Amino acid sequence: MKGLTAGPDAAGLRLDQWLAAALGPDFSRNRVQALIRQGAVRVGGAVVNEPKRKMVSGDDVALELPEPEPAEPVGEDIPLDILFEDDQLIVLNKPPGLVVHPGAGNWTGTLVNALIHHCGDSLSGIGGVRRPGIVHRLDKDTSGVMVVAKTDRAHQALSEAFADHGRASDLERAYIALVWNIPQRRAGTIDAPLGRASDRTRRAVVPEGRDDARHAVTHYAVLERFGEKQEEFARAALVECRLETGRTHQIRVHMAHIGHPVIGDPDYGAAFRSKANRLPEPLKSKVNAFPRQALHARLLAFRHPVSGELMRFEAPLPADMEELVAGFRNL
Repeated sequence: MKGLTAGPDAAGLRLDQWLAAALGPDFSRNRVQALIRQGAVRVGGAVVNEPKRKMVSGDDVALELPEPEPAEPVGEDIPLDILFEDDQLIVLNKPPGLVVHPGAGNWTGTLVNALIHHCGDSLSGIGGVRRPGIVHRLDKDTSGVMVVAKTDRAHQALSEAFADHGRASDLERAYIALVWNIPQRRAGTIDAPLGRASDRTRRAVVPEGRDDARHAVTHYAVLERFGEKQEEFARAALVECRLETGRTHQIRVHMAHIGHPVIGDPDYGAAFRSKANRLPEPLKSKVNAFPRQALHARLLAFRHPVSGELMRFEAPLPADMEELVAGFRNL
């Protein structure tokens, strides 16, 4: 716990502004704001969560610093479903529930921890550090095919392919999603820029001219339609989504934007949760109990960064999603 007292020159300043200056160069203003929002700052003994709170001369401020996290992740013996591996890269089928990279709230038990343990000395290092090179990510609760680099050479080549979104390469990505409602068109394109939502962990379709707007394009095709013959039941569809760009939560936001949120999506499909009430048992219970968004990375194709060989990998639907789709097929 670190205690500070505001002097006369602090009067009228924002709490985050004054605290960042008082703590010195080791604490950026963004870091101070995060600590305030986490409840780590008290003024006069009371927790303050608002960074813009105005300071008063004589304010007693206490900062509770969290324990430092390890600078580098360590290997953990976590099972992996490996589709391919050589000395340059590894391709795997990520299960739902596995976080890709260590971060706030998930410093252990991640895919990176598993890869460090699995690959061992075969990791020649990325940027001089013995670690796997993450060139793209899947959300924690999205399953499916991923490729990870094991060398600097592979990391650079694959990163360039993903950054280019396949325009100058053979990169191909296809996802399967179970969504609410049936799209009117059998196939379509969603071209809508994405930016930060009011909740900074989420994304939203935003005006093209906004500073944080990022070009985003998703192509979709309807594979199966469910419930259209029974008026009393909620309708759903199995769709394939192909990415032309790769933005955070892109498919989930885009499908919700056109009125077809991914079933089970807690962030972008919450408004459709009551639709499960219009399903017969046991499907109603299965939908209500489904713990994640029904989204799966089915296909990934790319050129090998060293040999130039075109590589193509597919992963079947995981058991939980397959069971959910089977329930809709029985409507």
